[in-house]
Amino acid sequence: MIVEVSGPVGHLILNRPKAINALTAEMVTIMRRALAEWAESAQVRTVLISGAGERGLCAGGDIRAIHADAVSGGTASLDFWADEYRLNATVATFPKPIVALMDGLVMGGGIGISAHASVRVVTERSRLAMPEVGIGMHPDVGGSWLLSHAPGELGTHLALTGSPVGAADAIAAGLADHYVPAAELTRLIEAPDLVEALATTPPPGEFGAAREWIDACYTGDSVSEIVARLAAHPAPGAQAAAKEIATRSPTALTITLRSLRTAAHLPDLRAALDQELRLSAAMLRLPDLAEGIRAQIIDKDRNPRWRPPTLAEVSPGLIDACFAQPAHGS
Repeated sequence: MIVEVSGPVGHLILNRPKAINALTAEMVTIMRRALAEWAESAQVRTVLISGAGERGLCAGGDIRAIHADAVSGGTASLDFWADEYRLNATVATFPKPIVALMDGLVMGGGIGISAHASVRVVTERSRLAMPEVGIGMHPDVGGSWLLSHAPGELGTHLALTGSPVGAADAIAAGLADHYVPAAELTRLIEAPDLVEALATTPPPGEFGAAREWIDACYTGDSVSEIVARLAAHPAPGAQAAAKEIATRSPTALTITLRSLRTAAHLPDLRAALDQELRLSAAMLRLPDLAEGIRAQIIDKDRNPRWRPPTLAEVSPGLIDACFAQPAHGS
């Protein structure tokens, strides 16, 4: 992690380019410490967040460390998530402008440190995703808040498929604000206040044509009904989405849809983050998280064996338990 101050600009540079700047506990601590200092600084008037290298701002959290906790019964991930979610809230409520350069790959935890910023910039290289359901997890880092407040059912589509989107669709879904060509990023780093002057119209995305079937198919609180509507819709994109969702963890899908529907009625981001922390703690102990990470990251066989394997077999009682508030005093 590189922390720099140049004139009125405080610059946070995620500096693990070989890992696409995946977040570690140390990085989260450094970012929180710098933001606390800059919030009180008379010199720093704007904060810039960017990633080293050209592959992406941030590919998310340290998934291998989470896997180690999930299989061993460890608790380090709980501390990491608590600190990470505090950082997400700090970014969202920071008293000065934060400009996030969402260039390249921005996934999971990368969304958490950037999509809550006050000025969010995407480029032609941007690929944004909340792919958690593919590893038996739920969209956290404030993802439930962001996606539940996206226009129509765009957020539900992104949450249940986990599919990445480019610049235009990221802006349409409310995850970004401005499109700036990657060639202009050097100028933007030197002068973050040039965002609006450098911004232009992004190449067309897919949501313009897909919005009708997305809004029609993703309504309601049942993943099974959503998948059935997608599969029956004549649009190829809808049928592809149905097939994509069918590969995801049934338990994670069920929790994710309820999380989004609940977050839509919570008072603020902090309340959503509190709910997400309860869900993350519960899902750390469910079998699908370890299995999903094994299949995608550890063994890379891309063939997770979900337990249970179907949506119909997901226990409503288990889902209720994941959402339950801890007893007072516990």
